[in-house]
Amino acid sequence: MKSRDALIRLKRFQAEEKRRRVVQLNAMIAEFTRMANELEREIGQEERRANISDLNHFAYPTYARAARTRRENILASISELRVQIDEAEAQFKEASEDLSKAQNQEARDRGAERMIDVVAERRHAEMPEAFRRA
Repeated sequence: MKSRDALIRLKRFQAEEKRRRVVQLNAMIAEFTRMANELEREIGQEERRANISDLNHFAYPTYARAARTRRENILASISELRVQIDEAEAQFKEASEDLSKAQNQEARDRGAERMIDVVAERRHAEMPEAFRRA
């Protein structure tokens, strides 16, 4: 039984690691989204300040151009993270299913052990008194 307990602990650890990865990726996406929104706001402010919103205009604000490039890079990163999160969620689901299977097997094993104990007790109780003392 100790090996089954170790297996369950391992499966639980693996599932927890996959869950943490999903949470971490979600937090990163949320932070990057916040940063992209902040940059979008700053770009708008800079364009209004300069009164130029045409990206191809020769006097388009340098800061707005740099912020736009950064925002596009962040949005690309968010897209990559969404792919990673899909993979991480699939891995978490698989790890959770493996843990559930191991736990169910342990429960079946314990049930079988209890059944063996019950049968042994019944046989012992059905034995004549003379055989039980021996």
